[in-house]
Amino acid sequence: MWQRITDAHTWDEALRQLPWPHVLQSRAWGDFKSRWGWRAERWLLADSGNHPRAAVQLLKRTINRLPACVLYAPKGPVAIDLTSYEAALSHIEQRARHHRALWAKVDGDLFTLSSWGRGQGKWPSEGPEGTDLSQLRSLLVKRHWRYSASQIQFRNTGLSDVRHSDADLLAAMKPKTRYNVRLAEKRGVTVRVAAPIGDADAHLLYAMYAATAQRDGFLIRDEAYYLDAWRAMSALGLIAEREGQALAGLVMFIFGGRAWYFYGMSRNEGREHMPSYALQWHALRWARDHGCEAYDWWGAPEREDDDNDGMAGVWRFKQGFGATFSEGIGAWDYAPSPLLYRAYLEFGSRFIRSGLAG
Repeated sequence: MWQRITDAHTWDEALRQLPWPHVLQSRAWGDFKSRWGWRAERWLLADSGNHPRAAVQLLKRTINRLPACVLYAPKGPVAIDLTSYEAALSHIEQRARHHRALWAKVDGDLFTLSSWGRGQGKWPSEGPEGTDLSQLRSLLVKRHWRYSASQIQFRNTGLSDVRHSDADLLAAMKPKTRYNVRLAEKRGVTVRVAAPIGDADAHLLYAMYAATAQRDGFLIRDEAYYLDAWRAMSALGLIAEREGQALAGLVMFIFGGRAWYFYGMSRNEGREHMPSYALQWHALRWARDHGCEAYDWWGAPEREDDDNDGMAGVWRFKQGFGATFSEGIGAWDYAPSPLLYRAYLEFGSRFIRSGLAG
């Protein structure tokens, strides 16, 4: 039976009992988004022994100037098996009808269904026994979900198993990556943990992120958004320095035995000293030493071997550290009213997306 969870501690503890819960389903993320135009509701399905079977954090947002709302389960739902996953889809459909939502969106990872248990030796990218992407997609189609034209998160990602010694982590790297890690060390690049988010280091990280966005041509939000996110998520910031000058940084989120490399940033100066390699080498070992078993590189191309994909260069960098390609199901929409959904696709998607900013 589904129950709504309002206690923060209860939610995160239940979520951690499910296989590979995503940080975007955590209480902290829902609370953070509630300050930026969304409202979170959290639902848990437990068996007769009160053991969690499935969970979904739904974010609701009203669309500006329209008597309509949308629902979104970022990287959810999380379920212990395919049957429980279908039950979660059914519950989301019911909530969409209850709220008269224009659509509800899910975009979970395949391995959130994995029977792999921490400490049991099965790597999550293998997926649950007898379950693959085609089965999940067939289930979604059967239940009248549609592959979404709006893919909010990365569909695919890369994973590194960090349950290894330094020597084994280095051995898993490509030779050029190992060379650059050692070159950064020889050139005096050091890595330190940033001061608590909200202090001067947070402003430094954002300044480098803004410089990265301008150099690489992608849009970012105002500083207040990121500082709030990093503070809410108890994020770990790392800063690479040489001769007292900050050259690059990264921000990680940690939840349920996994660390996510969410944000990377660097200055235009000093890139020849390979500070980004020093950062990732430090991050992999930090994740391992603090109880994580997986390092999620947060983002991969649509196809692993597509050199024309806009993420191909970034993916080669991640592959250099031994990242394993993990394909996701992508974002899928359920529309209580197919007629209104078609109108949204034809006429209102750009307007509605602008109303959902944040």
